[in-house]
Amino acid sequence: MIPLSFANPGEENIIRKVGGSPEVRKHLENLGFIPGGSATVISSMNGNVIVRVKETRVAINDEMARKIMI
Repeated sequence: MIPLSFANPGEENIIRKVGGSPEVRKHLENLGFIPGGSATVISSMNGNVIVRVKETRVAINDEMARKIMI
C-alpha cells in the first residue's frame, strides 16, 4: 500500500484504507474516499492534489492525501 499522494496521474486506484483521527476519516468519507472505492489523481501541484472520486473532482492537500492508502 502507498499513500494517494504518490499515485501516478491518470491511473485509477482502489482505496484500501483511510487513516487519521475519527474526524479526519469522517471528513474524507463525506468527500467520497471510502475503502473499496476508486480514486484517480488528476494533477498534483505545490502539495495539493486534485482527485476524481465518485465522478467529481476534489482538491485535497498533501497531508490528507497521505492518509488515503491505495
